[in-house]
Amino acid sequence: MRVIGVVGALLSISLSSAGLAAGMPLATVANVPLPGGVSRFDYQSLDAPAHRLFISHMGAGRVVVFDTATRTVVADLSGFPEDTGITVVPELHRVFVSVTGHWWSQPFFGGSIAVLDSRTLKVLARIPAGRFPDGSAFVPSVARLFVSDEAGRTEAVIDTATDRRIASIPLHSEAGMTVFDPVSGRVLVNLQSLDILAAIDPVTERIVARYPLPATCEHNHGLLLDVPKRLAFIACDGNARLLVMDLRTMQVSEVHRVGRDPDVLAIDSIRHRLYVASESGVVAAFHIVRNGLIKLGQGYVGDDAHSVAVDPATGLVYLPIEALHGRPVLMIMRQRVARPRTQAERSRRSSATPRTRHMAGVYGSSG
Repeated sequence: MRVIGVVGALLSISLSSAGLAAGMPLATVANVPLPGGVSRFDYQSLDAPAHRLFISHMGAGRVVVFDTATRTVVADLSGFPEDTGITVVPELHRVFVSVTGHWWSQPFFGGSIAVLDSRTLKVLARIPAGRFPDGSAFVPSVARLFVSDEAGRTEAVIDTATDRRIASIPLHSEAGMTVFDPVSGRVLVNLQSLDILAAIDPVTERIVARYPLPATCEHNHGLLLDVPKRLAFIACDGNARLLVMDLRTMQVSEVHRVGRDPDVLAIDSIRHRLYVASESGVVAAFHIVRNGLIKLGQGYVGDDAHSVAVDPATGLVYLPIEALHGRPVLMIMRQRVARPRTQAERSRRSSATPRTRHMAGVYGSSG
C-alpha cells in the first residue's frame, strides 16, 4: 500500500492485475479510494489542460473532481441528484452535468443541466432539459450543447451563451448517446428504440438524415467517433455488439462481440486504442486501424465497471468501480505493449460477426 492524498489523505491500494482484466492488454497501476459511498458511477469527462477528470457519482448525486497529475481527489461536489452525463468544454471553462433527479429549488420537475465553472467549481446555472438528460455534445460553431433526453425521447438544445434551452427536437425514440462530427458539421444521436442513427443539423436544429442499423445491433446506446479516421463506433447494449461505421459512406463495415450491456466508450487518439466498458464489468480493448478495428482482448474488471475514460497524454485508463473490497475506487490502468494480430491471425481468430443480409440498401435515408 502507498499513501496518496485524497481530499485530506486517503489510502490508495495498488493491487496486482492478476485475475483482473485477464486477456486484456491493461495492467492495474493503482486503485484510488473515492468518496461518496458504495453506489453507481456514470460518465466521466477529462479536462486535459487542467489535468482534471470529472466523474458523475450517480448513486450519490455528486460530482467527483480528480487530479490526474497528483492522483488525488480535489473536490467532491454535492447537489446533483442522479447525475448521468458530464461534458467538459475547456475553452469555455465550463462543465455541463446532466441531472436526472428533481431539483426542488427550481420551478420545474424533471431533468436539468447544471453548469459548473471548471476553475471555481461553482454552479452557475441550472437549465431544464427534459425528463432524463443523459449524454451531451458541444458544437463550437453555434455555441450550443445538444443533450440526449433519453426518457423524454427528444434532443434538448442549450444555448451556452445565455444558459437557456432554446429547442427540443422530437426523436420519436429513446435517445442514446449524442456526439458532434466536426467534419460533416452534424450532431449524431442514437435512436436506441428504433436501432437508427440520426443526424441533426445544429444550425436548423432538424433531423436531416436517418441511418437504420443492421439486425446485428439491438438497442444502440453508446456512441463515439474517431474523427481523423472517419469511423463511428456504436455500442449495442441489447445484444453485446459493437458496430464500426464508415462516416464517409454511413455504412456498417464490422460487427464485434463485447461484454454484456456495453455502455461507455473511450479513445486513446495517440496510441489508437478503443475501450468499450460494460455494465457486466467486462472491458474490451481494440487497436484502431485505417478502416476498422483489431480486437486486442477483453476481461472482467469489476462490478458495474461500465464507465471508462482515457488520458491520451499518458495512456492511462480510468475506471470508477462501485465497490472493490467494500469501497468505491478509481481504478487506474496502464496499457501493456500488445502486438496487433496480423491479417492472417485476424482472419482465423477475429471476433467480428458476419454482416447480415439486412445491411444492404438500408443506409442514407433522409427525412
